[in-house]
Amino acid sequence: MAVDIRLISTRKDFKKYIAFRNKLYKGSPYAVPSLVFDELNTFDRLKNPAYDFCESVSIMAYKDGKPAGRITGIINNAANKASGKNTARFGWVDFIDDFEVSCALIDWIEKWASRNGMDSLAGPLGFTDMDPEGCLVEGFDQLGTMETIYNYPYYAEHFERLGYKKDKDWVEFKIPIPDALPDRHLRIAKMVRERFKLRVVESKNINELARDYGQALFECINQSYAGLYGYSPLTPRQIDHYVKMYLPMVYNDGVAVVVNEDNDVIGVGITIPSLAKALQKCNGKLFPFGWFYLLKALKYKSDIVDMLLVAVRPDYQNKGVNAIFFEKIFPSFKKHGYKMVETNPELEDNNKIQQQWQYFDPIQHKRRRAFIKEF
Repeated sequence: MAVDIRLISTRKDFKKYIAFRNKLYKGSPYAVPSLVFDELNTFDRLKNPAYDFCESVSIMAYKDGKPAGRITGIINNAANKASGKNTARFGWVDFIDDFEVSCALIDWIEKWASRNGMDSLAGPLGFTDMDPEGCLVEGFDQLGTMETIYNYPYYAEHFERLGYKKDKDWVEFKIPIPDALPDRHLRIAKMVRERFKLRVVESKNINELARDYGQALFECINQSYAGLYGYSPLTPRQIDHYVKMYLPMVYNDGVAVVVNEDNDVIGVGITIPSLAKALQKCNGKLFPFGWFYLLKALKYKSDIVDMLLVAVRPDYQNKGVNAIFFEKIFPSFKKHGYKMVETNPELEDNNKIQQQWQYFDPIQHKRRRAFIKEF
């Protein structure tokens, strides 16, 4: 039977769109369900500020009358303007192991992109870097995270068969938490603080930190990530959105905000207790009991902590600022019983960020890839 493609537009449609993926990976010990309400808000044009500069279309594939795949096509006009390219993106892509299905999904998005003036298609990518990106190509036997994509091994095979080639790779690391920071790090942290007159912001709670430094924190991220693959600067409305959405989930001693003598934010490191197992237990739903599992995880009932991001303003990079982050955050890891740090995806050629792990016995355990095809 031919594959039937259906446009997704209503909130009811998107619930089915989200449910398809969670059902496809139900029972997987490695896949982490997405939070349903968070996914719904991502595709809400009024709630997601990325729609100020992005266009998108979402479809589902049906075969034999049953859901068989899904995909979203995206045009990030801000990223294209910055790069000088006409590249569309695809994301939120999932399908059964049936080439007819994956071919129908990708072909539909390619034609949509071409009609809208694009000459290439890349993915999996989100609206912005704040969304999950990259097809997993190594590490299929590793537990996923809330912030990343888990997919079956056959996805990459389908993309390659459809004519897609590697555009960029990210790598991820597990880092055993030492009993104490190496003396070298402590010396560097002290030296850098004194030489550049830096300090770590002290706050009573995360709400106070968000109020006083939330905007400046994300502006620092913008400066730090400018020029990285696919990055489009966060707009003031996006920054306000992320300050309200994500910072309340972070625990206070898991954040290090570094400022200079003028009180300008020049670096930030943000961690969060792993929510992976909690999301598996609640299957991405807060009610009736999902909130309980997530609350337990946020109250340190996990032995893994996720390193959400590390950002240092360009004029302070390669000067040892990261040592200040570790001096602030790592003692809290031991206090709360964490045994392992898991990094977010890092571009494989971003040597600046990867050098910071060299004294911690890092284990590269995952690799993910963005594919691209020119029309």
